[in-house]
Amino acid sequence: MNPIKRIDPRRPFVIASSGLRRITLGQEHVAGAATDDIPRLGAHGEREKPRRTVEQAGRVLLVAAHSDRGALDEHARQAVAAAAIVADARTEVVLVVFGELTDDAAELGADKVIELPALGRPVFAPDRAVAALKACIAAFSPAHVLMPDNATGDGDLGRRYAALAGASIATQVVEIDASHVGVYVDAQRQFASRAWPDVVLLAADAVSSKLPFVGAGERASLPSESAAECVVDTRDQLYRDLGTVQLDAADVALEEADFIVSAGNGVTDIAAFEALAGAFGAAIGASRVAVDNGYFTRDKQVGATGKTVSASVYIAFGISGAVQHLQGIKDCRHVIAVNLDASAPIAKRADLTLVGDAQATIAALTQAVTAARGAQPAPGTASSRATLNEGVAA
Repeated sequence: MNPIKRIDPRRPFVIASSGLRRITLGQEHVAGAATDDIPRLGAHGEREKPRRTVEQAGRVLLVAAHSDRGALDEHARQAVAAAAIVADARTEVVLVVFGELTDDAAELGADKVIELPALGRPVFAPDRAVAALKACIAAFSPAHVLMPDNATGDGDLGRRYAALAGASIATQVVEIDASHVGVYVDAQRQFASRAWPDVVLLAADAVSSKLPFVGAGERASLPSESAAECVVDTRDQLYRDLGTVQLDAADVALEEADFIVSAGNGVTDIAAFEALAGAFGAAIGASRVAVDNGYFTRDKQVGATGKTVSASVYIAFGISGAVQHLQGIKDCRHVIAVNLDASAPIAKRADLTLVGDAQATIAALTQAVTAARGAQPAPGTASSRATLNEGVAA
C-alpha cells in the first residue's frame, strides 16, 4: 500500500488576493526572507514571468511583421519569440510592426517596438514598405532580420529587401539556434543547415510563441532622418493601390469569412436572422440542429462534421455549444454567445456572453446597426469604392 504523499508546509508560498497562503513549487522558503524573494502571482493566479536581462546591449535582432487590426498572428508571434530565444544578455530584440499594435509587446518578447500605422493592411505599397524596412535597419544596424515566411506580405517584403540590398537570406527556416539555421531541401527529403544569414524567413511552427520570460516592451520611434527615408515618390510607381472592395458576405466561403453570425435551435425567425447578417455584412453559419431542421443548407454547418472557421468575430445565437460545434470555432478570435442558459457550454468558450432571448437580441441589434449606419453607402457599391479610392489617393 502506497503512503499518501504530503506537501511539505515549509515549501515556498505566496499570499493570494483572498489572503490565504498558497504553496508553490521551487526552493524551500527561508523564514524571514525578503519580500522580493517570494514568488508573485499574476492577476489570474499565475506566477509572473521574469523579465529577460539585457546588459549594455551592443547587438540587435530586428523582427518585422504586419499586424491585423492591431494584433500579430501566431506566425508573427513565433518570429518574435525566435529572436527572443536566441538573444543573449547583450542582444536587444526590436520589433517593427507594419500597422498598429495593441498586443502586449513585452509578453511577445520584444524589448523595443516601432509602429508604422500608415503601412498596415490592407494598404498595398511594397516600395514604401521596403523603404521603411531599410530605414529601420539603417537606424538600428541589426545583426540579423527575422520575419515570418507567409503569403500575406511579410515573406514578400523580406525577399524584396534581400534582393534590393544584396543581403543573404534563408527562407522557410524550420530550426534555429545561436550558431546556425536549418531548412529542408530536396522536396523535404533532406535537411541542411548554415550560418545565420542577414535575413531569416521563419516557417510556421518552427518555434513556440510561449516564452518563460518577457521583454522590456518599450515604445520607440524612428529618428527624423530615418523616417524621411520611408517616403517614396508615388509618381514613379508603375502601379496604384485602388483599395479593397468588399464582396457580398453570402459569396464568401465560411472558411474564409472574417465575420460570422451563426444560428442554432434558439433562432425561430430565420428571415430576421438573415436581415441581421445583411445589416452586419456578415456571413451566415448554423449549428447541426438548425441544418437538420431544414432552416439552412449543409454548406452553412459549423462544427467538426461541417466547416471549421477562423473568423475574427463569431456571434452564436441560440447555440448551446455541443463539443462538435466548439471544435469548429476553436480558431475564432472573438466569440460572442447569445443564449438563455448562462451555463451552456458555449458560454465557457465565449469571450462575451449575453444572457437573453435570441430573437429579441436579433431585433434590437438589427435596429441599432441600421440606425448607426444611417446614410452610409452599402459595402461594395460604386459610391463606397469611390470614397475608399479617394482616401487611398489622399
